[in-house]
Amino acid sequence: MLRFASSPTRDMNIGDLRVALFNYIVSKQRDEGLIIRIEDLDKERNIEGKDEETIGILKLLGIDYSHVVYQSQNFRFHAAMALQLLHEAKAFNCFCSPEWLEKKREEAKNNKETYRYDDACANLPAELVIDNENPFTVRIKKSETPIIIKDHIKGEITFKPQDLESFIIMNENKTPTYNFACGIDDMLGDISLVIRDEEQMNDAPKEDLIRTSLGYEKKIEYAHLPAILGENNALSVKWLLEEGYLPSAIANYLILMGNKPSKEIFYLVDAIEWFDLKNISKESEYFDIDKLRDINKEHLRALDTKELSRYVGFADADIGELARVYLEEASTTKELKSKIGAIFAKKEVPKEFAEAVKTMSEIIKNAPYFEEFDDFKNYIMKESRLNDKIFSKLLRLLLTGAEDGPDISLVYKYIKNYIGEIVK
Repeated sequence: MLRFASSPTRDMNIGDLRVALFNYIVSKQRDEGLIIRIEDLDKERNIEGKDEETIGILKLLGIDYSHVVYQSQNFRFHAAMALQLLHEAKAFNCFCSPEWLEKKREEAKNNKETYRYDDACANLPAELVIDNENPFTVRIKKSETPIIIKDHIKGEITFKPQDLESFIIMNENKTPTYNFACGIDDMLGDISLVIRDEEQMNDAPKEDLIRTSLGYEKKIEYAHLPAILGENNALSVKWLLEEGYLPSAIANYLILMGNKPSKEIFYLVDAIEWFDLKNISKESEYFDIDKLRDINKEHLRALDTKELSRYVGFADADIGELARVYLEEASTTKELKSKIGAIFAKKEVPKEFAEAVKTMSEIIKNAPYFEEFDDFKNYIMKESRLNDKIFSKLLRLLLTGAEDGPDISLVYKYIKNYIGEIVK
């Protein structure tokens, strides 16, 4: 099994979605299931509905999964396994107060040393533990041997005993810490490979130690993805969708980052055929919104004309073809909708042309149907008696709601059946 872990404390961002996409692709390649894990341990910060929103986005992207697990549902297992570690003397109660620990951190900082817990409570006599009424946390005993993590991107990584500490697995309020919950949940889910961001690299040896201490023999492999850099590195996926970027285009770009496929424009189903974690660049990548715009434009071009028309509020192949014409100057469905919307909206005209526009509008509304633009234009010009320069400007404004844009004869080809709705 593979898993995608999501926090319901914020919007899903592009980094989260990249992780989800890679987990989905590899799960398909391995013919293994994909679990969606909602990491809802932080009850105070959880935002109602964010879990459903995340699941909805995954479905929109075409990411299917076996089931959804809420981390809080496993509290009883976390507590039971912490108790097991205490009974086996692989963990201990720590009575060090937060204030005392902060004092130790400051001392290390002043001495320009890396702070690590000094195991002050690791070997307390049983009577001092039993009779102690002070609040306590539970810490797992640090590893005495190196911990080796197999990473499909970073290679084999060794964490030395001196670089680790006896870390907290249960908080004072008897809730599990993030690392303990994740280590247990990956074990319960029979996870074989964890794909996630490289900022969680130092969590891997902790999770491995937890499972090893519990006697779990399966070695989970990892793939820690290089960071996404740039001012757009934490863009909300919800925002991208609202701005008119197609799900297929977003997936295309995120999979493309740090990869070198044979072609730049592809779909999620295509990536399953060629994707390989070992080919992911070890260097961080910049998120380029302009690059995404270009990719989005190509995905829009590839849409069936009737489907494209639905993105701008119609169900007509002619309007889809019209939208395709406007793809020369628009890159998102939001921009396309604005362009097409202006054609059908009430036109704002300069005051000095108000009378001329009124006259032209009446002529157009009463004009016969013309299949060809030149016949239409010649008829309106003859009836309005406006000079060519003003005529062309006002005709474009009346038909498109803009002073410039695509070739007006090409626009007319797809709106001629809507003239009565356009010129009011």
